[in-house]
Amino acid sequence: MAGGAVSNSTYTSSPSSGKQAGNYLFPFILVTSLFFLWGLAYGLLDVLNKHFQEVLNITPKRSTLLQGAYFGAYFVMALPAGMFMNKFGYKKGIIMGLLLYAAGAFLFYPAARALNFDFFLLSLFILACGLACLETAANPYVTVLGPKESSEQRLNLSQCFNGLGSFLGPVIGGALFFGSGKDDLTTVQLTYIVIGLVVLLIAGFFWRTKLPEIKEAEVEGEAVLKDERPLFAHKHFVGGVVAQFFYVAAQVGVGALFINYATEYWHGTSNEKAAYLLSAGMVLFLAGRFVGTALMRKIAPNKLLAIYAFVNVLLCAFVMTGSGAASVYALIAVFFFMSIMFPTIFALGVKDLGKHTKKGASFIVMSIVGGASVPYLMGVVTEKYSTAISYGIPMLCFVVVFYYGWRGYKRN
Repeated sequence: MAGGAVSNSTYTSSPSSGKQAGNYLFPFILVTSLFFLWGLAYGLLDVLNKHFQEVLNITPKRSTLLQGAYFGAYFVMALPAGMFMNKFGYKKGIIMGLLLYAAGAFLFYPAARALNFDFFLLSLFILACGLACLETAANPYVTVLGPKESSEQRLNLSQCFNGLGSFLGPVIGGALFFGSGKDDLTTVQLTYIVIGLVVLLIAGFFWRTKLPEIKEAEVEGEAVLKDERPLFAHKHFVGGVVAQFFYVAAQVGVGALFINYATEYWHGTSNEKAAYLLSAGMVLFLAGRFVGTALMRKIAPNKLLAIYAFVNVLLCAFVMTGSGAASVYALIAVFFFMSIMFPTIFALGVKDLGKHTKKGASFIVMSIVGGASVPYLMGVVTEKYSTAISYGIPMLCFVVVFYYGWRGYKRN
């Protein structure tokens, strides 16, 4: 099938293949719950950005260091997480990620008491190290928990719950951080304590649940068996790392200054209303995941990726005009067309990597570091020119994603 829509999986499971569907259903549901957890963490991040600007009296450029700490953790932790899981398996990797997630959430309490932005950066870095473990485990795990032909669809379905968490994050943050009437960090403390407790409960649940361990099967598929090339000789994988770097850079940049953009260019928009507009974008992001999963039954994943990226290039160009409410609506629409990009790039990038799949997954997760750099660069452009002009940076990033969906996905 053209477009890389069919995956020749290089995994097998320890249970007998005749009962794989039954064996994989509950693990699929359980692991999919992790997608919600890191979606929630990300959804709160952009609201914290604006909240800290006001409560801690910092500039937009400095506040984007939150994204730097968050996505920088992925760069630092992804390879160690992959090595850990190669030795100890997916289950222990997931539990380690959940424990780090909870630890970082609990550290928000003393950071808020100290009113110390640097302490918040450390707390968020630890939390995101846990998320890096979860993403390194859950993304490749989901792609092989079922038929190889539907790996992209399955990953997009799981990512729908990531979208649900990303939607609820701004709703919770807008209501608690901006709608409480308190100009302090009390609600931030309480929110992250509750999150930490929930994550600890889920870690305990994982500890007590038996999960099938997926093992690499180098004997499955003659082409894979004969392929002795090193990891970076796989052109589609290298392209996937590059495309994922620029996609995440665009996604994080679009969200990081969203509240700033909406309050500046839509007259009369408050921070709380802007947070709810951001959550509307996350609703479209979630809807886009479901729509994209359905469309992939008819359209090759790479083609859909290219179409969505091209539309976002046009939308970002309009956002740069700063045309009042219309440009804010265009910015909200960008979320819909970003929806399928991460899981589709991921699935296309790790396809047919054989024994390199876990390591390849780690590198693709590492490329999430793109989200650490672009928001700060957008902050610099905002201070020198305007918030609207800064959205030219995500526009250029979407051009790279378009090329990967058009030609870069092809396996050599």
